[in-house]
Amino acid sequence: MTVYNGISAAGLLCFIGFLVLFSRSRRSISFRVIVWGIALQVLFALFVFLVPFGSKCFLVLNDVTMQVIEGALAGIRFLFGPLALSPGQPGSIGFILAFQALPSIIFFAALMELLYYFGIMEWLIALFARVFVTVMGISGAESLCASAQIFLGIESNLTVRPYLKEMTRSELMVVLTTGMATIASSVLGFYVIILSGIFPTAAGHLLSASILLAPAAIIASKMIFPETGTPLTKGKVVHVEYEKAGNPIEAIINGSMTGVKMVVGIAALLIAFIGLVALFDSGLAYLGKVLGPALGRHIDISLNNILGYVFYPFTVAMGVPLEDAPQIARILGERIIMTEVKSYQDLSVLVQAGKIADPRSVFIATYALCGFAHIPSLAIFIGGTSTLVPERTKDIAVIGLWALFAANIACFMTGALAGIFYTGQAGILIGR
Repeated sequence: MTVYNGISAAGLLCFIGFLVLFSRSRRSISFRVIVWGIALQVLFALFVFLVPFGSKCFLVLNDVTMQVIEGALAGIRFLFGPLALSPGQPGSIGFILAFQALPSIIFFAALMELLYYFGIMEWLIALFARVFVTVMGISGAESLCASAQIFLGIESNLTVRPYLKEMTRSELMVVLTTGMATIASSVLGFYVIILSGIFPTAAGHLLSASILLAPAAIIASKMIFPETGTPLTKGKVVHVEYEKAGNPIEAIINGSMTGVKMVVGIAALLIAFIGLVALFDSGLAYLGKVLGPALGRHIDISLNNILGYVFYPFTVAMGVPLEDAPQIARILGERIIMTEVKSYQDLSVLVQAGKIADPRSVFIATYALCGFAHIPSLAIFIGGTSTLVPERTKDIAVIGLWALFAANIACFMTGALAGIFYTGQAGILIGR
């Protein structure tokens, strides 16, 4: 344990206080939601990081996930040959995102659909939903959606489609925030492949982060938009509303087609946003050249640098060592514009280049980046949810921006929690 563990603990409290400042109704904030939400996170973190049996369980899950990813890579290598070989393998020509990582989404989407067909995902979602309703006291519909977000993506909203029309603004806030603060299982393997060169047990930690992020997102949502109405499903456990495939083959086909759409969507977003940011940076660079001579010094202006300054205080508050804080801050700032895909990729590159000194920084960043908390995701969730319930479009559009803000704070809270429990010893997943 070091002073940075204490900084992470103080940072978690600071994030709670920060949310209070932006609350739409401070008097209506439910302390039950805050206390039990943090308690759920701490209990889970204790189980994973400090209880030997819990650590072994997640190491097993890590190994199982890696075996599943290896299965996905078999299909990718068959299709793309040498282009799909990871760096270090004989015949590899280097890391190529489009051929080595993105296609894994198709496999995982098919796997998730198959698990849904057999009732496994439905059982897991119902289990988490019951915990949230019983312990945190939130409504059944928002609990169910928040639970589904741990494993699914925008399709999670389909599980509560019958309830969306009658949801309170606070419930809609939970639906949107949990969607942007968590990740879909279908992209889990994608992130693991990106991080595998620097973080051997990334799979177990990403699973852990996805679970921890759900209560953090609920806390952030309920603090900014406290419940002031009476939810239709308050205190009730509602069942999953999701159309299953007729048979396993249909499930695989449906999942694969969904995966293809995700791959195309992610690739399109990366091309568009990275290109637009590069164009914007060109303008900023020109502005720096104009202002530099007038001020008598070189000025390096870029969007990443600007966002790095904005996110620096949050990075330090999470307990990232000061020598690495500027780099991690830029990565976190980059995520909000260019998605977590680019951020994870840049994290891997920086570590391999020796530009991030402390493993603690990688550990915290892995947790803090594990979410769809970015502008491209905002468009997807607002558009997707509005399509399901067009009569609530106005509410969803307003709540969406707040949800993006809350989702980022939820990610920082989870990063701080990871920082509290990081010790660098073999007892946790990062060092077996």
